[in-house]
Amino acid sequence: MDRIHILVINPGSTSTKIAVYENTKSIFLKTLRHSSEKINQFKKITDQFQFRKDIILKELEDAKININNIKIIVGRGGLVRPIESGIYYVNKKLKEDLILSKLGEHASNLGGLIADDIASEIPGAKAYIVDPVVVDEMQDVARITGHPKFERVSIFHALNQKAIARTYAKSIDKNYEDLNLIVAHLGGGTSVGAHKKGRVIDINNALDGDGPFSPERTGTLPIGQVVKLCFSGEYSLAEVKKMIKGEGGLVAYLGTNDAYEVELKAKAGDKKAQLIQDAMAYQVGKEIGALSAVLKGDVDAILITGGVANNPFLVNYVKEMVSFIAPVIVYPGEDEMKALAMNGYLVATGELKSKEY
Repeated sequence: MDRIHILVINPGSTSTKIAVYENTKSIFLKTLRHSSEKINQFKKITDQFQFRKDIILKELEDAKININNIKIIVGRGGLVRPIESGIYYVNKKLKEDLILSKLGEHASNLGGLIADDIASEIPGAKAYIVDPVVVDEMQDVARITGHPKFERVSIFHALNQKAIARTYAKSIDKNYEDLNLIVAHLGGGTSVGAHKKGRVIDINNALDGDGPFSPERTGTLPIGQVVKLCFSGEYSLAEVKKMIKGEGGLVAYLGTNDAYEVELKAKAGDKKAQLIQDAMAYQVGKEIGALSAVLKGDVDAILITGGVANNPFLVNYVKEMVSFIAPVIVYPGEDEMKALAMNGYLVATGELKSKEY
C-alpha cells in the first residue's frame, strides 16, 4: 500500500493542534497553546492567519517533517453557510466565506485557509475541511426564538460531537443512527447537543451567547441587562461582542482562560475559583437536563468530552446532576484529529468522495 502523508490542522480559540498521519497512523502530534494576551493582540480572528501558519511550519521543521511528502491537508471546518455533514474540498467560494466571516468569526475559520495556503506550496497537495461547526440538522421547532427577527442557529463542535457519538456507538456494537444521545463538548466554548438517531436535532449556539458559559464565552445572559448595557454608551459593538466571546466566562470572572489553572486554584481552597467552576458545571448539567426533555426522556447515554472534561471535579458535579437521566460516559479531550485524518485518508484512497461547497 502506498504511504499517504496527511497533515491535520485544528485551530481552536486558545490552541492550534497539528498532526501528521501516515495512512491511519499518527506519526506526529502537537498542541500549540496560545495565551489570551497573545490572541487579544489581533483585532480579528483572520488576522491570526500568518501567526498560526508560521508556528505550524516551524513546528514541522523542528520535528524534521518534510512537508513536500504531504499530499492531503485537512483543516477543521469554520463558519460557512449551513451544510450537510461531510468532507469538502477547499475551493474559491469556501475561502471567500471563511475570509469574509459573514456568518461569524471563529478560530476554526483558519483551518481551511491555512490548509489551502500550505497545500498551494506543495506540488500535488490538496486541502479539505470536514464537518464544520455549521453542520445543521436542527428540527424546525428548535429554530423558533420568540420573535421573528431572531432565529436559533446551529453552530457547535460538530466534528468532535459526531466522532465521539460514533465512537461510543461502536463500543457497544450499535450504529450511531440507532441511538439517542446527549453529547456535551466542554472546551474553549461549550456545546451540548441532542442526537436523535444520527441527527443533532437541537443544539446551543456555542459561539456567541447561548447555553452554558465556558473558559472564554459568556453563554446565555439576562437579555434585559444586556440591552441596557448596549445602550449605556459605555461600550462599542466590538467591545460587547468581545465581552461575550473571548473575554467572557472564566476570563471575565478569574482573569484566565486556562480551566486547569482554575481547577488547581479550586483544589487549593480558592473559594471564588471553586464557585465559578461549580457554576460552569451547574450550567452544563442544566443544559443536559433541558435536552433530555427534547428527546422526551428517551436517552441511551450522556457523553461528556472536550478538554475541560479532564477536570474530575467538574465532571463529577455534572454526573451528580444528570446521572438519573442516562448512563454518563466521559471521553476526556477530543477525537477531532483522528476524525479529520481518517476523512482525509478515505478521500485519498477513493473510499469517500469529497463534496463541493
